[in-house]
Amino acid sequence: MSVTFDARNLSLEDVQQLLKFEEKLNNSFTSLLSLESITDFEQQELSQIRNLFRNYYTAGKISEGQIKFLFIAPLMKLAGFYQPSIKITLEENIADISVEDEDTNIKGRMDILAVNKTQGKKVTTFFWILVIQSKNSSFNTLEGLLQLLTYTYKSLENQTVVWGVTTNGMDYQFVYIQQGNPPIYQLLPKLDITRSESSIELLQVFKSIYKL
Repeated sequence: MSVTFDARNLSLEDVQQLLKFEEKLNNSFTSLLSLESITDFEQQELSQIRNLFRNYYTAGKISEGQIKFLFIAPLMKLAGFYQPSIKITLEENIADISVEDEDTNIKGRMDILAVNKTQGKKVTTFFWILVIQSKNSSFNTLEGLLQLLTYTYKSLENQTVVWGVTTNGMDYQFVYIQQGNPPIYQLLPKLDITRSESSIELLQVFKSIYKL
C-alpha cells in the first residue's frame, strides 16, 4: 500500500531518512563560489533595499508576497538574473516524489521560485528560492530547510548540483546540494540583509550563483 506525505508536515529527520540526505557544514562561500566586489551603484541600490526592509520590519508582519516583491525581486535584478536565457517561475505545486525502495510519495505546495537556465535545448533548475512568511522575522530560516530539500530533490535526477536559499526576508540560509549516494547538502553561513557587510556578501553570493 502506497503512503503519501505532505511535505509541509515532515520533519528534517523525516526528509533525511526518506530521501537519504546527509548534512555537512561549510563555513566559507569562497570554497564554492568566486565572490566579486560590488560597484558603487550596487552599494547604493543595496542600501535602499536594506533600509526598506527595516521600515517594513518595524511596522510588523511581512507577508510572503511582500518579501518576494520588495526584497527578493530587486536583489535578483541587481544580481543579473533577469536575462532571456534565465526563466523564473513560481512553483505553487510539485509533482509527487516517489521514494526509492519504499511505497512512499511526498507531495505539497509552497511559495518557491525556480530559476531555470537554458543551454541549447537543455533546461536545468540551478537555483531554488523558498520564501517563508515573516512575523517580525520570528521564523528561523532553517524551518524551511526540510521543504527546500524536498523540492530540490527532483532536480538532482537531471543535474549533479543545485543551489537553494530559504529566507524570511531578513536572514538568508544558502544550501549547496549535491547528487550522490547519499545526496549531500551543505549549509553555508547565514546572511542578514539588515547588516551592511552581510548584505554586501548576500549580493555577492547572488551574483556568483547567477554566473554559474
